Amino acid sequence: MTTQAPQAAQAVTLPGSLDEAVEALAAMPAAVPVAGGTDLMAAVNSGQLRPAALVGLGRISEIRGWQYQDGHALLGAGLTHARMGRPDFAALIPALAASARAAGPPQIRNAGTLGGNIATAAPTGDALPVLAALEATLIIAGPGGARREVPVSHLLAGMDLLRSGELIGYVRVPLLHAPQVFLKATGRTGPGRATASVAVVLDPARRGVRCAVGAIAPMPLRPLDAEAWVGRLIDWDGERTLVPEALNAFGEYVAAACIPDPAPAEDGSVAPLPPAVLQLRRTVAVLARRALGRALS
Repeated sequence: MTTQAPQAAQAVTLPGSLDEAVEALAAMPAAVPVAGGTDLMAAVNSGQLRPAALVGLGRISEIRGWQYQDGHALLGAGLTHARMGRPDFAALIPALAASARAAGPPQIRNAGTLGGNIATAAPTGDALPVLAALEATLIIAGPGGARREVPVSHLLAGMDLLRSGELIGYVRVPLLHAPQVFLKATGRTGPGRATASVAVVLDPARRGVRCAVGAIAPMPLRPLDAEAWVGRLIDWDGERTLVPEALNAFGEYVAAACIPDPAPAEDGSVAPLPPAVLQLRRTVAVLARRALGRALS
């Protein structure tokens, strides 16, 4: 996990249940929860973090699987990317499985967890745009056996943060039984951090398209106007096809919504986007177009 010797933590607790982990955090407010440790060890190695105590979550079996619940999948926060990338999970939530397979090299996928991806909330977290497009919610465990449900998007936007002694226990995802696609662009070949990512989910019951763009902002972006526009063009009772011109327009719509032109100056002139930003906008447009095209094919 690391080639350096981080400063030793003062205490390490290994609870066997979610409630025990919450109790440990409540008893040690300075403690840091750790599951896969992929982000934690990077922060320790860079000197950004020196935890006084650790609460290990690896022995909590209840959060390492999933179950069905009222048309939803209740995913344990301890699910690893490697486990989510397997075919049985891909049949359940294809876009989330695709993001898990793209999360990095095998050593990262084997250790990194769904809950850690959410709690760290790094802009390049591959699962985040998928969860935003699926409109997933979190089941948060608190002291005294308390549970509360929060939309993932609220946590990522800072509208509702984890409180002292709380842990992400589960992620509640609706099972749409419809095509889903996740695509990402990286700065190099092979697994790597995304420079941009797009998740597209079809929702036939609501005759809608959901789209989320990741890695280009501190949180995933939902181009709601573009979603509504393209949803009205799709024949939901027929073959659900779009002409290439409509797919191209959707990509441009999404990209312009997420990376808008600069505000006009006082004289009414508009400065052009820097070349790097313009290239990023083109990348988002291509990803959005391809993702929707694959979802409809």
